[in-house]
Amino acid sequence: MATATGLFFLTTSAFSVTSKRPSVSLLVNKVHSFRLRAANIEGSEIEGKEEVGISEKKKIFVAGATGNTGKRIVEQLLAKGFAVKAGVLDVDKAKSTLPGQNPDLQIVKADVTEGSARLADAIGNDSDAVICATGFRRSLDFLAPWKVDNFGTVNLVEACRTLGVKRFLLVSSILVNGAAMGQLFNPAYVFLNVLGLTLIAKLQAEQYIRRSGINYTIIRPGGLKNDPPQGNIVMEQEDTLYEGSISRDQVAEVAVEALLHPESHYKVLEIVARTEAHKRSFKELFGSIKQQ
Repeated sequence: MATATGLFFLTTSAFSVTSKRPSVSLLVNKVHSFRLRAANIEGSEIEGKEEVGISEKKKIFVAGATGNTGKRIVEQLLAKGFAVKAGVLDVDKAKSTLPGQNPDLQIVKADVTEGSARLADAIGNDSDAVICATGFRRSLDFLAPWKVDNFGTVNLVEACRTLGVKRFLLVSSILVNGAAMGQLFNPAYVFLNVLGLTLIAKLQAEQYIRRSGINYTIIRPGGLKNDPPQGNIVMEQEDTLYEGSISRDQVAEVAVEALLHPESHYKVLEIVARTEAHKRSFKELFGSIKQQ
């Protein structure tokens, strides 16, 4: 696997019985904390910052955390006040690539091709959401796109279902459904599918996510650029965009903001950047996309 893709758990420690009688104020504070946690379970967005009565930050598992897009997602999650569990192939390499000495960052080994059981161990029962930012390494193995972009994504979804993680974000690509869009001979569609039918593998993974029942956001960026952003984000309905590019920084920003905006739930978003586009809030951008 090369790198490129929430349930909040209640604790009952506040109600444990001790030999000493708790003060009324302490009991009220603990009940208030429990109610806040319950509200978070039923709520429609994940808050990164600490709330009154809640000491721990929300933790996001990022698969493909050392990739060009994944590491930007990690950095922006940390900047937004989230805790991050970074799933990587090489832990030692990740320590030199990801932000060091950050108490909110945990690095764990995670290979999406090794099955859902091992992924569940890596994700753990303390993760509130999973972001999949994986992508295969180009090689002579023409099954690599299927091992990573298809089966690997399915393994992540199944791990989430095992653990009860309710929120899943996937970084995919525009043109995954190019054939249905009449873009069968689009050079980008042809090129990417020559490499092991990559876009078809991604599309089938998307379809699995949508059938799984998990609360998903699928992000389909245009051509990915390592350069700083140039232009504002344009967001369109699925199977709309067939050209254009976008900075990986903006893709990471969309992924992080999707965790904070319930308007992104159960949606497929296609994004590029254009210099002539007007800047719009993420609430407006996500709200402009219809659920399918």
